[in-house]
Amino acid sequence: MGIPLKKVAKKWLKDPAFKAGYDALEEEFTLASVLIEARTRANLTQAALASKMRTSQSTIARLESGKAAPSLSTLRRLAQATGSRLEISFEPARPTRRIRGTTAA
Repeated sequence: MGIPLKKVAKKWLKDPAFKAGYDALEEEFTLASVLIEARTRANLTQAALASKMRTSQSTIARLESGKAAPSLSTLRRLAQATGSRLEISFEPARPTRRIRGTTAA
């Protein structure tokens, strides 16, 4: 068994360059995590979910990796296939703070 992902991520997030890149992709990571969570909560493999959605396992893998941006139609089909309810919201942006003449989130 390997090193737990959370432990590795915690170590990597201490690196300012990695953290900046991670923060820039936060929305993609969040979406990928939500898709994986919906599938695992429904106790489905990628292949089983793909079958229910009438798509390929590789498509599910791309969605879960963040390499593909799903359409609203795809999100609806995924919600139906996993017995979930699709909810999309806009949250207020985090306030930015100034650090040495630059803007940081």
